[in-house]
Amino acid sequence: MENSESPLIVAFGEMIIDFVPDTAGVSLAESTGFIKTAGGAPANVACTITKLGGKSAFVGKVGDDEFGHKLINILKKNGVNAEGVCVDKHARTALAFVTLKNDGEREFMFYRNPSADMLLKDSELNMGLIKQAKIFHYGSISLIAEPCRSAHMAAMKAAKEAGVLLSYDPNVRLPLWPSADAARQEIKSIWNQADFIKVSDDEVNFLTQGDSEKEDVVLSLWHDKLKLLVVTDGEKGCRYYTKKFKGKVAGFSVKAVDTTGAGDSFVGSFLLSMANDMSIFEDEAKLKEALSFANACGAICTTQKGAIPALPTQSDARELISKSKAK
Repeated sequence: MENSESPLIVAFGEMIIDFVPDTAGVSLAESTGFIKTAGGAPANVACTITKLGGKSAFVGKVGDDEFGHKLINILKKNGVNAEGVCVDKHARTALAFVTLKNDGEREFMFYRNPSADMLLKDSELNMGLIKQAKIFHYGSISLIAEPCRSAHMAAMKAAKEAGVLLSYDPNVRLPLWPSADAARQEIKSIWNQADFIKVSDDEVNFLTQGDSEKEDVVLSLWHDKLKLLVVTDGEKGCRYYTKKFKGKVAGFSVKAVDTTGAGDSFVGSFLLSMANDMSIFEDEAKLKEALSFANACGAICTTQKGAIPALPTQSDARELISKSKAK
């Protein structure tokens, strides 16, 4: 698949530096060393797309500091269009310290008061880039504070008016919100704008305050404009719901070291399949194939530390799929 021919996918939001302890299973306070990696869900999604041979751009803001310039370089090195990235002279690039429990699951501590990504203004948006996209993808962290919230709304509106498909992965990070209720309310405030929504089983529990195993609970998140709702269930795979059909796609079992970026790897892979063939919403066989490929990408991402360094290539994902079929 030739990059230049591929439709453009624009990811909007935060790009940050993650500090991951070099030993799993210890608290942040007890960690003696950290591995520094690039993070931020929308940026991870953008990098996934290019690593798989697609075309992506990232829109956001970093600080005019060593970390900010490093992040811009990482985007460029990964082949992501960084024309939509602004630099703030007065604010620092956001940092996150991520502890890994023994099972590879995570706890977060954030340094943002306020960080550069929160200070993106709508006047700084590269609207030309956003309007060229086939898909505009975003999360919910950009909704937490002004002026970034207004920039997020303006970008979404411009994309929608230009006929761009809207993709939403709420990516709930409770420590960043003033309260759980505030998070729930804001995350749902833009819910009915999206054409495609991906949520994890835990996020379904949080948003509905119900049981994500139950179909009626999941379907309470459905809205009329939605083309596809996908619920990821970790290594078990995912569930999908469209207007016409619904079902499950099995996951892949791998030895998980760090789950950071697994959901983003899943989303990036799936958005690329979607951008290349929009009939995926109508064709269940195509949808299942794309979701299986996305499951493989998510699984591979858990096998090493950090998000962007662990992102798979097309051949990595195909290899895992064929190995699983051979079993």
